Amino acid sequence: MVVDPGDAAPVIEFLNEHQLTLSAVLITHHHPDHTGGIKTLSDTFPDLSVFGPHNPKIRGITDSLQHQERCFINDLSLQFTVMAAPGHTLDHIMYYTEGLLFCGDTLFSAGCGRLFEGTPEQMTATLNSITALPADTMIYCTHEYTLANIEFALAVEPQNPSLLEYKDWVTHQRNNDKPSLPTSLQTQLHINPFLRLHQSDVKGYAETLTKSTLTQSVEVFAALRSAKDRF
Repeated sequence: MVVDPGDAAPVIEFLNEHQLTLSAVLITHHHPDHTGGIKTLSDTFPDLSVFGPHNPKIRGITDSLQHQERCFINDLSLQFTVMAAPGHTLDHIMYYTEGLLFCGDTLFSAGCGRLFEGTPEQMTATLNSITALPADTMIYCTHEYTLANIEFALAVEPQNPSLLEYKDWVTHQRNNDKPSLPTSLQTQLHINPFLRLHQSDVKGYAETLTKSTLTQSVEVFAALRSAKDRF
């Protein structure tokens, strides 16, 4: 199974190297860096199941899914629950099964997705749905943006000891050409400013930006996201 194949070539190369057959593709949203490989993979594997959101922009979806629907990958004995995740895009969905979440471009390590179509209210609600999951859930996002996200997170919380320790670990990983992903939800609750909107330092940073008292978490989120866009 592959999630959000922007390019079919590395997927096919991996399958051939490990003598595997592709049973299913999971798509989280319509952006081409998440969907670009669908056609070639479907041509290569004619019986391929391609799961994704209800969006006619995405060519090649065989099974369209909505919030709370179940997604079954029979060949792998896997079952996912679909979570609507508007914010980065309006059609964005996530796939959850006990112990892991494929969240696309909604949540990144130490960051979150840019709001291309959704509103701060939608994204805040989506992030709240993630924080409601068990803390030991492993978060599989689609981009290795961690070091850049950490720099912004440190601007928000420069004295956060968990974040400083995490930066050292991620730097070591990347210097050795290893990914920082997946990450646990528990880790993100300690280091990700977009999941820490009620923390005094995070709220204070947002209020410094807006020069006003912020009483709602969505206001804090909006200020942070706008600052990250310009960072």
